[in-house]
Amino acid sequence: MRSDPATSAAPMRGLGGPLRSSEPVRAAPAPSAAALLLEDAADLLVVHLDFRAALRTCERAWQDLAEEPAGACLEVKCSLCVVGIQALAEMDRWQEVLSWVLRCYQVPEKLPPKVLELCVLLYSKMREPGAVLDTVSAWLQDAGNQGLPEYRALAELHLWRVLLPLGCLSEAEELVAGSAAFSEEQRLDALQAISTARQQQKHGQSGSEETQKLNQEGSSSHKFLSLLTLLRQLWDSAVSHFFALPFRKSLLAALLLCLLVVRFDPGGVGGPEQEPAQPT
Repeated sequence: MRSDPATSAAPMRGLGGPLRSSEPVRAAPAPSAAALLLEDAADLLVVHLDFRAALRTCERAWQDLAEEPAGACLEVKCSLCVVGIQALAEMDRWQEVLSWVLRCYQVPEKLPPKVLELCVLLYSKMREPGAVLDTVSAWLQDAGNQGLPEYRALAELHLWRVLLPLGCLSEAEELVAGSAAFSEEQRLDALQAISTARQQQKHGQSGSEETQKLNQEGSSSHKFLSLLTLLRQLWDSAVSHFFALPFRKSLLAALLLCLLVVRFDPGGVGGPEQEPAQPT
């Protein structure tokens, strides 16, 4: 039987058209050791639910990355932090998240925006926004970060999830007045919220409404971790499909990041957190 010429030539086609027999086939670059460890850590986290081993694997990968040139493997570094954050949260060690990521990046100003966002959302959800106050302030004040596209979202997040709940009204005013990240409408909304909070302080009611909101969301780590079960259920239903794709490492990291953001911040980062629905 004669084969179809188009069919027989198909495997030899590259991005630039059919390959001649004399042309070498370009092989994809081999992944780094840290990238392979990231894939292992994601497997341990979402498939085997071995959170301790996932965290150890992330830390091994960080040791390998220490030997890489500065600026290399930035996406791998960020993805390792995302996996590590969830591993710590699953083990009810969320208090260690900030110190863990700072060990990886040394200084707050170097934290990737998405990693810092997750830290703010996590500590805000656990009613400990003061833990990230200095870190976020340092990041926002760094001139190199102020030109990043994520700067506006982090400035809004810092205002609504950290400064206002803590009653840091002077700092909130300085942020709103001195930053170009806020639109005129956002600036007016923020100043109105600050004015309301200041009136509450004068009447001895500082932070009462915000405290009631946070109390309704759950007063224990147990409730937080039970909600994280949603992540595992989503992964269980999707993991068999995504592991068949060629770039499963990137997909795992990206999906995990999206799920974490949705889990920690279902209403979006801009503005106060929405009241949770009450069961009927």
